[in-house]
Amino acid sequence: MPGTLPDVVGVLGGGRMGGGIAHAFLLAGARVVVVERDGKSAQAARERIERDLAKSLERGTVNGSAEEWSRKLALSLDCADFSRAGLVVEAVPEVWDLKVSALREVERHLPANAWLATNTSSLSVDGLAEHLQRPERFCGLHFFNPVPASRLVEVVLSRHTGMELTHLSAKWVDDLGKTPVVVNDAPGFASSRLGVAVALEAIRMVEEGVASAEDIDNAMKLGYKHPVGPLALTDMVGLDVRLGIAEYLERTLGPRFAPPQLMRDMVSRGELGRKSGKGFFTYGLHLDAS
Repeated sequence: MPGTLPDVVGVLGGGRMGGGIAHAFLLAGARVVVVERDGKSAQAARERIERDLAKSLERGTVNGSAEEWSRKLALSLDCADFSRAGLVVEAVPEVWDLKVSALREVERHLPANAWLATNTSSLSVDGLAEHLQRPERFCGLHFFNPVPASRLVEVVLSRHTGMELTHLSAKWVDDLGKTPVVVNDAPGFASSRLGVAVALEAIRMVEEGVASAEDIDNAMKLGYKHPVGPLALTDMVGLDVRLGIAEYLERTLGPRFAPPQLMRDMVSRGELGRKSGKGFFTYGLHLDAS
């Protein structure tokens, strides 16, 4: 295949983010293996990815048939099926112990010349690398939701990342038709650190009664040309996910990232955003706050 992408790419985790990553690599020409934790999750992942592929076919952004594209996608419950992959991207939830155990399990099954990446949005890539046997073949590839529409991938280099991977990782992003932003490992990298800072201030403004969530988001969309307001984006990411990131940034960078009480209260009530049907906005079959 043209470009620098490996012929076979693995994705660990087929949720919304992992499914989007799989879709991106499929469109770039790779065969993709997605490993999920159980049969129900694997079936849901296949359906999610095939829906995205169908939309790409409808828009005319790719050629061929749904059947042809589907044949390039494999679902599995066993990391041993990564044994032919030249690259695996881990996309499991942002839980430190889970990330470490998942990455170590994947690495155990990878060929010695394969590459490994984490899709973490905030956890230390340096710290994760220290748990691996081949840290020089490991980096961060931080994709953004929704992956099919987003043009950005943040490439996060640890102090262990080898020079070859430093060059290759940005080229892979180019091959995906996206734009790489290369950063050295630091708490929150560049994107999460800036994005969370804006979101936390927007939440404080709601908490203090400065303005409604809708008006705060409109101010950023109309005044600063943000395609999505910070509160609708928080709903999209998940309030629980952003709370975890904020708590991590507070521990590593100080009290300016302390989560507002409103955020903690909403998570306690189960108001997590789109995935729960309610966050700063209410979601239903025909509602879209973004």
